[in-house]
Amino acid sequence: MKNKRRELRIDGRAWNELRPVRIQRGFTGHAEGSAFIEIGKTRVLCTASVEPKVPDFLEGSGKGWITAEYSMLPRSTVTRTSRGPSARSYEIQRLIGRALRSVTDLSRLGSRTIRIDCDVIEADGSTRTSAITGSFIALYDALNKLIVSNEVASMPIIQFVAATSVGIVNGHSVLDLCYEEDSRADVDLNIVMTEDGQLVEIQGTAERPFERLLLDELLDLAREGIQQLVTWQRKTLLIDSD
Repeated sequence: MKNKRRELRIDGRAWNELRPVRIQRGFTGHAEGSAFIEIGKTRVLCTASVEPKVPDFLEGSGKGWITAEYSMLPRSTVTRTSRGPSARSYEIQRLIGRALRSVTDLSRLGSRTIRIDCDVIEADGSTRTSAITGSFIALYDALNKLIVSNEVASMPIIQFVAATSVGIVNGHSVLDLCYEEDSRADVDLNIVMTEDGQLVEIQGTAERPFERLLLDELLDLAREGIQQLVTWQRKTLLIDSD
């Protein structure tokens, strides 16, 4: 029965199995923090840059800020897409910023901004969730550099955060959708969650109504995947689990 279930998924994965994960820390030399993340065929370059200023609404507050920009290279997709911002990219970069701020004590950051840049090199589904997972590593390294240089007294990160997609494909709950699964899913959710299982954001759509119990099942599946992604983050940052 197990083998039969595996055959139903396009790439042979089990329903609760992530695509292969590869993360290269310090991928670029100039940014204060960077990571190149590959989840299956989705590849995203994430960098973190430190700027000695904050948005106007934070002037004089002593708090810092984390913001993000997201873009897809023209041939990251099957057909070429035009360069430049879009409504989709604006929505995704706000999501990335919210996710990272949710686990950061901005009062420890001081009057500075960490600007995250996420550039999708190749897209095969779940680009926004991959960007969040990779960006956390870039952010952590940028903050660590501020600690080493005595610009920040202690690590502002409260806990780890990662993201993944879940959905209903062929009547089954599946983890980490590739593009082909995403394009024909009856339900498609993007989940951002902290290491201890607290929800940061749920984005979802459905082609047809579904039961609340099914949502709980999908959230449990997402948590399982996110815990694995946090393990990858810790392994990449050389940080042992508590």
